[in-house]
Formats: sequence, structure tokens, C-alpha cells
Amino acid sequence: MPLPHIAPMLATPGILPPAGQDTRWAYETKQDGQRVLVYLPGDGSVLLRARSGADITGAYPELLPLVRELGSTRAILDGEVLALDEQGRADFQLLQNRMGLAGSPALAAHRAANTPVHLVLFDVPHLNRPLLGLPYTDRRAELERLGLNGSNWSTPGALTGHGAEALRATREHGLEGLVCKRLDSVYEPGVRSRAWIKIRNLRSEDVLVGGWVPGKGRLSGLPGAVLVGQRAAGRLRYVGNVGTGWSGAERAELAALLRAAGTDSCPFDPVPAVAGARWVVPRLVGEVRYSTRTRAGMLRQPSWLRLRPDLAPEESAADLPENR
Repeated sequence: MPLPHIAPMLATPGILPPAGQDTRWAYETKQDGQRVLVYLPGDGSVLLRARSGADITGAYPELLPLVRELGSTRAILDGEVLALDEQGRADFQLLQNRMGLAGSPALAAHRAANTPVHLVLFDVPHLNRPLLGLPYTDRRAELERLGLNGSNWSTPGALTGHGAEALRATREHGLEGLVCKRLDSVYEPGVRSRAWIKIRNLRSEDVLVGGWVPGKGRLSGLPGAVLVGQRAAGRLRYVGNVGTGWSGAERAELAALLRAAGTDSCPFDPVPAVAGARWVVPRLVGEVRYSTRTRAGMLRQPSWLRLRPDLAPEESAADLPENR
């Protein structure tokens, strides 16, 4: 019989569990990759499904030998596909070069040779029988008994208790964050559950506003996003656009400041290719929060925190390294 289709269980953004409940939770490193469910029906075939349910098997040919590890065992494995940088850390920008190639096997094989991926496994909702109703601890024990550790896949350990120390370690090592999983939690397909909590490590920095893009609809006449930069080698280098984080009043205040600072000259060097951009004299300093930077130094998932009227433009944001 075919394996059942299972939608992945999802974590809810939040904070660490209370200290008094710490020992009731397991802690796993949050990885910056592509969520995948691996279907192994025990007949020598393997199927990889993305969170959307799409078949992405062809995109990752180096993961196909996983089928030999389990033989006739019928399993559905839950994990994350990663592309690792030279320091062994997940780099989503590298992974983007591998995603979306399920229908291009030749190109996928070529890129696999240059940028191999690694599958991190953290759950097993089916193992010869449905395990959805078992607690996390039992499913985790079943997964670890499989001994799935190879050149292109692994089963990292989970830490029970010591959540504060685990979170601090992810920050010190520049990792994306932490996932907290209640030890008694069952597997809830497709549910964003409070039994799994994800904590993303966010950074904040000062930036200079060098432009904006008008909003649409109810935001007509207001900034839909601001274009921000940081100084590098005597020039203002564009590092991304920020379109979230304001209240209605804050957005209106920012609109007035941007109109007053308008200019026909782009302050960024080089000029970013942003359709509909309106440039401003870069005298507004803001603080933004973001998750990581791309290899080119662009901010990933930035959101606005506040204006910094206490900082002069020449004081804001330390110079970017030239190799970013």
C-alpha cells in the first residue's frame, strides 16, 4: 500500500518556556534551509516533498541513496535540506541555487557536484506504522535507532532541558535560532502548534535611508518600503528594502520626513535596480532588525524598529567590510 500523505507539523514563533517547565522540553537547532518530508515506501524508491506538498525529488539527486539505508522499511522522515558554507553553517543563498530544479535533472546533477546539500533529520511520523499519536520522545527514539548518519544526511541530537544555554549557544555560533519541542507532543500534520516553538535569533543595526517606494491601495501616498544603506569605503552601499515594522502613525510621520528630504540624485553607489524608487538625501537614521545577511551583504527579512534622531548620519552604522 502507498504511504499516507502527511503535511509537516509547524512551529509557532515564541519565547523560551518558563524556567520551571524547562525539563519538559527538548531543544533543537533551527536550520535555515528547505523543509522536506522523505517518503520511503520500502520498494527501493524515494520521494521528497516540500512543505507545499510539491515533489522536489529531482532537485536533490545526492539524497536518493538514502533509500539504501532503510531497505524494505516503510518510513516517512521529517527534516530540513541545507546547503553548508565553508564553516559548516547553513547558507540559504547557496541553497537557492539548488531549489526549483526538480524538473531539470541534468542541471540539478551538475549543481549537486559543486554545491552538495545535507539533509538534517529530526522526526519520523511513520515507521512501518503511523507514529503520529506517539509523544515526541518516542518518535525521537525511533528515529535515532535508525542510525541515519552519512555524508549527505544526519540525525543531530536534541537537548532536553537547558533551553537558555541552548539558545545562547546558537547566538554565539551565528546560527538561525532554536526550536523548542514539548516532550509529550504528538505529531500534528499541517498544524502550527504551540507544542513546538521557534525562536529566531535576530540582529539589529543602524542604517541610512536613501530612498523609498510608494505603497499601493490603502498605502497610496505613503512609503510601502524604504531603501536603506550603510557606509562602506566612503560610499553608501545599498543593503536592502524594509517594508514592515511601522504603525500607521509612524508610517505617516516617515512619509513627511521622506518628502522633505527628496532629491533627484540616487545616494547609493552603485545604484540599485529598484523599480519606482524615489531618492532622498541620506540624513534619516533608522534601526532595523534582520535575521542574517546574504553573501553580498544584503539584509534578510529586515523590519523597521525605530528612527534614530539621536544619531547624525555620519555616526550611523559601522562601515561594511569591503568583501561583503
